[in-house]
Amino acid sequence: MIPLINMRFTKLSLFCELAIVYLVLINAGWCAVSERKVCQGTNFKLASLGHPDDHYRDMLRMYSNCTVVLENLEITYAQGYHDLSFLKSIEEVRGYVLIGVNSIDVIPLENLRLIRGHSLFDGKYALTVMFNYGINESSKNTSGLRELRLRSLSEILKGGVKITHNHLLCNVETIQWLDIVEHGSDVLVFRQIDHQCRPCDSGCNSGSCWAPGPENCQILTRLNCAEQCSRRCMGPKPIDCCNEHCAAGCTGPKPTDCLACRDFQDDGTCKDSCPPLMLYDPINYQLVPNPNGKYSFGDTCVKKCPHNFVVTDNACVRSCGSNMQEVEENGIITCKKCEGLCPKVCNGLVTIDATNIDSFINCTKINGHITILQLTFKGDVYTNTPSMDPAKLDYFKTVKEISGYLFIKDWPDHLKSLSPFENLEIIRGRTKLQSTISFAALNIPHLEHLGLHSLKEISDGDVVVRNNPQLCYADSRYWQKLFRSEQQRIRTANNAAPHICEQQNSTCDSMCGDEGCWGPGPSMCVFCQHASRRGRCVSHCNLLDGHPREYMSNNVCLACDPQCKTLNGTASCHGPGADQCTECAHFKDGTHCVTQCAHKVQGLNNRLVWTYPDKADSASHAILTVHKGAVDQDCMAVNRKDLALALWINQQRITKSFLDDDAVLNRFHH
Repeated sequence: MIPLINMRFTKLSLFCELAIVYLVLINAGWCAVSERKVCQGTNFKLASLGHPDDHYRDMLRMYSNCTVVLENLEITYAQGYHDLSFLKSIEEVRGYVLIGVNSIDVIPLENLRLIRGHSLFDGKYALTVMFNYGINESSKNTSGLRELRLRSLSEILKGGVKITHNHLLCNVETIQWLDIVEHGSDVLVFRQIDHQCRPCDSGCNSGSCWAPGPENCQILTRLNCAEQCSRRCMGPKPIDCCNEHCAAGCTGPKPTDCLACRDFQDDGTCKDSCPPLMLYDPINYQLVPNPNGKYSFGDTCVKKCPHNFVVTDNACVRSCGSNMQEVEENGIITCKKCEGLCPKVCNGLVTIDATNIDSFINCTKINGHITILQLTFKGDVYTNTPSMDPAKLDYFKTVKEISGYLFIKDWPDHLKSLSPFENLEIIRGRTKLQSTISFAALNIPHLEHLGLHSLKEISDGDVVVRNNPQLCYADSRYWQKLFRSEQQRIRTANNAAPHICEQQNSTCDSMCGDEGCWGPGPSMCVFCQHASRRGRCVSHCNLLDGHPREYMSNNVCLACDPQCKTLNGTASCHGPGADQCTECAHFKDGTHCVTQCAHKVQGLNNRLVWTYPDKADSASHAILTVHKGAVDQDCMAVNRKDLALALWINQQRITKSFLDDDAVLNRFHH
């Protein structure tokens, strides 16, 4: 291998962090595009997700008609007979581009203009092309990538380039990477050509091209600019300079003529920031609302954040900062400072495997998405990842919320349900699989029921439950109760047939309501037909008989306070607490039932309080004027007498009628 390029330039800082999952609307006058379709992208790197044909179908579903990839564009394991023409629609990638382990001749990313590099492959590279060759065992012929058609690529905002181990790839060594990458980025391009390449077209500038033919010449947007241009240009003249807020080039000098925005776009205009929500009023010396203010959402300015994102002072974010937690009020999710320790929040955005599973111990919330695949349990030879003990899935039993999606495509044979997620309450769908899916359980032959009995909400995104031949209890009745918008859908297919489930008696318990259930038994009901007790549906609460006695609140059976007396034929209590008893089991002090009357209890103004039972077993106040300092040497005599009176009353165990005898008390004082 001969390294042709190994360059390092001065570093240029970059802008903002990516916010995930949204539809970017662009004015018809901006690049002549009225709507750009976004897709999620992936974070699998070189991991194999099964058979190459399955992998290809996943790519086809995700990237068909896609314009903007929100995460990473990973094109891997494509075979020579696969048609990748659907990649032609992609114009922008927010993360990195990985083209690896393919045996196809051409990668047709002909309209990709911009790679933002919000995430980088191996922490360094925004564009990686590697291991794209193979040998046909029958013919012994070498196949692999020959043409990398990136003829529109004009800017990589962050990260470098690495192109290696592509024995048939031609022409990339001619590219002037200085025109594309930012300063400080590594560019490593290794030539390993095993055959003669066709040269660039004679009309290409300085002989630079992505492939043969005049249409594949590299288009320069920086190296040929006039000195007056600050960043990009569309030609060599001073009047050809692009606006400073443009990325990847332009069609004119205005911020509305950009092919893409470096920072933010606001109704088709590129800006360095969104209009602030508050403006300073110099006359009244105060902040006032800006009627034109907008939130920052990714690299777009919006008037309102999506309902399942967190709203801060000026931005829509995926999660709160340190010492903060999410609070939903009036349908709007905001951040609030934790009182004491915050619940443990863990980062998702990963495929679960042996190297990261321990990071989810004691997590209550996961920021990002969770993916469970075959490599989770079997490991991955490309990344030297060992196999994972399936028992560690129980770490997820503490998880109550996932901000992204949950994708399960492989599962341990001994688990017949998704029981490790039995306490999961909400899936927000801020990141979605294939841009549309928030929960998916696919191709698990031994899965018999889902078992997600704590799940109460799927804020955004669709549900896909398919190709699980033994799965019952998966009809679509209950999913609609979990959705927050009318656009959400449930897609089920090739699960166990309803008549087979009935023959196996795999149907909902009689205590379940019409909404269905997550599995067998009264603890798996979506809603109860009558009432529930500690997560289990029951026919009735112990209102008049049974133990313990209960009251009902929102169809939930709750135990009476232990201080309530058990009554037959009538309710023992009417709500929570010792002040809601019908009768007391022991004594009553004011409105509360108590085990015993107060003895030397500190009351208001640091006064000590004694109470004693009267004839009706109610607690009556003996005296309320005994001070804490009554035993001190410097106390007033009256306090000593008060203390003596209290002690004398305690010895006598007198009744309420005795205490009410003013003559007795006066006699003691005098």
